[in-house]
Amino acid sequence: QVQLVDSGGGLVQAGGSLRLSCTASRRTFSSRVMAWFRQAPGKEREFVAGINWSAGTTYYADSVKGRFTLSRDNAKNTGYLQMNSLKPEDTAVYYCATRASAVIVTTQGGYNYWGQGTQVTVSS
Repeated sequence: QVQLVDSGGGLVQAGGSLRLSCTASRRTFSSRVMAWFRQAPGKEREFVAGINWSAGTTYYADSVKGRFTLSRDNAKNTGYLQMNSLKPEDTAVYYCATRASAVIVTTQGGYNYWGQGTQVTVSS
């Protein structure tokens, strides 16, 4: 059983920054994809960004491209989502997820392990 713990959310003003973390219970991410999704109140959960853990290749949703950056720390089994230039529309619960494949997909059904979620609130 894989456990993911995501953290780092909080309240920030528009234009500010936050860094989210996703830590796996064991050496989980090797040969996998780690991704972030978010869900705003009353909306569907949507893909934000994903990283092929071994190759380091990344893919971002258009809405966050140029503002959000993924990185990883193999020694800590931890991935990070650096979020800059935050906007009120970025407000959501953010979830990390992983899938047993090296292919990044943008549908939540493609991921079989999820973190508990961390709240990000951006005030205007």
